[in-house]
Amino acid sequence: MFTYHNGELHAEKVSLHTVAKSVGTPAYVYSANAFVNRYREFETALAGLNHMICYAMKANSNQAILALLNDIGAGFDAVSAGEIARALAAGASGSKIVFSGVGKTQQELRFALEAGVRRFNVESEPELEILNEIAISIGRIADVAMRVNPDIDAKTHSKISTGKADNKFGVPIRRIREVYRRAAILEGINVVGIDMHIGSQLTDIAPYRSAFKVFRELVQQLRKDGHYIQQLDLGGGLGINYQSDSTNLPLLAQYTALIRAFISDLGCEIEIEPGRYIAGNSGCLLTEVVYVKEGDGRSFVVVDAAMNDLLRPAMYGAWHSIRHVQELRQNCNEERYDVVGPVCESSDTFAVQRLIPSVSQGDLLVIESAGAYGAVMASEYNTRSLAPEILVDGNQFAVVRPRPSVNEIISRDKIPEWLWNRHSLKCQ
Repeated sequence: MFTYHNGELHAEKVSLHTVAKSVGTPAYVYSANAFVNRYREFETALAGLNHMICYAMKANSNQAILALLNDIGAGFDAVSAGEIARALAAGASGSKIVFSGVGKTQQELRFALEAGVRRFNVESEPELEILNEIAISIGRIADVAMRVNPDIDAKTHSKISTGKADNKFGVPIRRIREVYRRAAILEGINVVGIDMHIGSQLTDIAPYRSAFKVFRELVQQLRKDGHYIQQLDLGGGLGINYQSDSTNLPLLAQYTALIRAFISDLGCEIEIEPGRYIAGNSGCLLTEVVYVKEGDGRSFVVVDAAMNDLLRPAMYGAWHSIRHVQELRQNCNEERYDVVGPVCESSDTFAVQRLIPSVSQGDLLVIESAGAYGAVMASEYNTRSLAPEILVDGNQFAVVRPRPSVNEIISRDKIPEWLWNRHSLKCQ
């Protein structure tokens, strides 16, 4: 959905030069049809199975994106009360929201119960006990699936691995039957399923094979123990290709083939929680070159986007492709650059010694595959305004989150009266 037309990079039918002129840079730009198409890829791949696709909101929780996905039938995976509130505000029914997360507070559990969420993916025995108490206190029954930690290495980045024994997530598999026995006798709890999520950005299908094999065996064992297991939450984590705008259909086909092989005959509703796969290549970060700076033996392209806008390269050492908005001749000279932002941190770097067609001050660039874990992880570090978010649909676009002014940022700080008084005394 991001292609060149008439010498300029477009999001669908909208020139990114037009977007930059209208809203400035840096700015996140999303393709509505890319979100829809990638959601529908999952629907097609799971055709014939009893399933529900619960979009993982943590990837991108802009209200416009949620409303778009809700309109085409998506459910939602939320990991905070705030995300539940976002989904509800976007028009989603509580019955289509699954509440996950390792540290749900009592206030969040109560809010989710009152909102009528579809299910709680419970991560620990203490959470189970507190949820039971709250449910009883307000006269509700909480449908739950226990999240099992299968001690499987997803072979992904250490900071996004969630299924190993030394990760904080889920109940260790060696204790899971004991926890289900306890859950079955709690008055405010209704056990309906099992949950498992082993990590994010998986591009090797082998860990899923191991996980689904464990999942299948666990379902069979829990049923023998007398539990009525009817919902199987397989988590998410399917990765994308960060070096091209690819739909990754072969990977999706392999993934869903494993679901059919290991899970489909268990007679349960299957739930999956894709986030990055739907959002990642559906958005980009539009930025302008501020300076091209010659260092000692290397050249720096200083752009107006920074690590506060897109944290992934600084946090994970993540790769994002970078290209010009202006289409260049095929024989254009290429040079090696460090592409960096203006924040006062050496980690504010998007690319190191990247081979890119020659760059000049004022050029517009896009940092690709930024639709997931971009705007949602942004901050106002260095008192930099959050980049606006733009949604494109065909030949139209809209600002779906505006850029706050510096005055708006500062106005959120409050200087206490006693400090003003101290200041006044010092000035006398």
